[in-house]
Amino acid sequence: MHNDESKLPDNRFPEKLRGFGPVGIAAMVVILAANLIFVPLSAILVMAWVGLSRTPWRDIGFVHGKNWVGIVAAGITFGIAFKLLLKIVVMQLLGTDPINHTYHYLVGNPAGLPAILAAVIVGGGFCEETVFRGYMFERVGKLMGNGTVVKIISVMLTTALFAAAHFRDQGLPGVEQALITGGVFGTIFAVTGRIWMLMIAHATFDIAAIAIIYWNLEGELAHLIFK
Repeated sequence: MHNDESKLPDNRFPEKLRGFGPVGIAAMVVILAANLIFVPLSAILVMAWVGLSRTPWRDIGFVHGKNWVGIVAAGITFGIAFKLLLKIVVMQLLGTDPINHTYHYLVGNPAGLPAILAAVIVGGGFCEETVFRGYMFERVGKLMGNGTVVKIISVMLTTALFAAAHFRDQGLPGVEQALITGGVFGTIFAVTGRIWMLMIAHATFDIAAIAIIYWNLEGELAHLIFK
């Protein structure tokens, strides 16, 4: 029987997408560049990459949770506590201006809330975690392995990229905060390999930040301990 190889499924393209040749590198560049244009676009491209490259979803942290109530509760609690810790203590020790001037327009402005809340829940919580933790950790691990040293490198690299992405709209204070949050979120992901709690914590962190700005509590909280 004649073997018609042209009719066999072509597995080369998925392999090229997962590899680090021209196709794989081009995919990474496009995904990261998309984050600078429109954050949800980069996450959409990551999900398309997962499908086209036949990458298991668990490889980017989408692991089915056994206790969703616990995951949600942990994410909300951690997100709020983390934001308050940074606002009241950490950022003051760094001498950062307590007022977020980029988003100060939200003070007492209910009309501005729907758009910003949608942005931080979808763009921050889901999309940034998908790109900077799930996708980037998978890429570094695929290239270098999964040892402890590689995980440390993954945390450092993804944190640097995450922080740099916040410079455009929030300047140096945004970079400083993103270095801390990215480092903490990255470390948790490196240890657990699970992304759902981090998505919820990230979204909650940002929502808490918006609430603090909306109720004009930034200065008050910043001087709660350090007068």
